[in-house]
Amino acid sequence: MTANATNLAALHCQALEGQPPMPAAQIDTHLAAAPGWALVDGAIQKRYDFADYHRTMAFVNAVAWVAHVEDHHPDLLVSYNRCTVRFNTHSVGGISINDFICAAKLDALQP
Repeated sequence: MTANATNLAALHCQALEGQPPMPAAQIDTHLAAAPGWALVDGAIQKRYDFADYHRTMAFVNAVAWVAHVEDHHPDLLVSYNRCTVRFNTHSVGGISINDFICAAKLDALQP
């Protein structure tokens, strides 16, 4: 059973040392339920667009807080009016449920 994005946003990341990465079919299922997220070069990625730099930086600060609380840290590409977020799980050598939990939490930040 796959949790939807609302359910994922309510979960918290767990330590996954020694576990295998998520299978491709499961990644595809989660991506289908995560609008705007795509698998790119071994990570899930989404670009968020904003009206100005101030709103972009407010989002980046919120991402930093989520990453701190969940102890799961994305790569960020920050520009004037956009931020690209990339998640993968180094401890499993690929994608994990933690990536989708954090993706759902970030999507919940958007109005």
